[in-house]
Amino acid sequence: MADMTVKQVEDLEAIFYGSFKRAGAGLEVGSFGMNVIDFPPDAGEGVYPDHDHADVGEEEVYLAWKGSGILTVEGEEITLDQDTLVRVGPATKRKVRSGPDGLRLIILGGVPGEVYERRERYRLGAPDPAEQPA
Repeated sequence: MADMTVKQVEDLEAIFYGSFKRAGAGLEVGSFGMNVIDFPPDAGEGVYPDHDHADVGEEEVYLAWKGSGILTVEGEEITLDQDTLVRVGPATKRKVRSGPDGLRLIILGGVPGEVYERRERYRLGAPDPAEQPA
């Protein structure tokens, strides 16, 4: 039998009101992180706020699968569409907002030079941060 996992996006475990899919965990990817995020049309910066990953050293690659949006990296705006790939280093601030048709975003991540270890919030069955008390 072939070593593979096949999933429909809508069958992946989701958190944050169903918008954030734990794709890497659902596909049993063990060498890098992978998530799929669905943004509604014209979602502002509060949906995917300004942040970095300096604390864990993770770099990320962003790819728009459907729709479009804007990735703001240290104040520079990059259009996200199906023809554009963007890598962002760990200590670099980034935020996302979606375009008028929404945005399905694939994010790949890992720590350069280290064996990948899935963070707790991205593991299957982990609590949904949106449902945790403040």
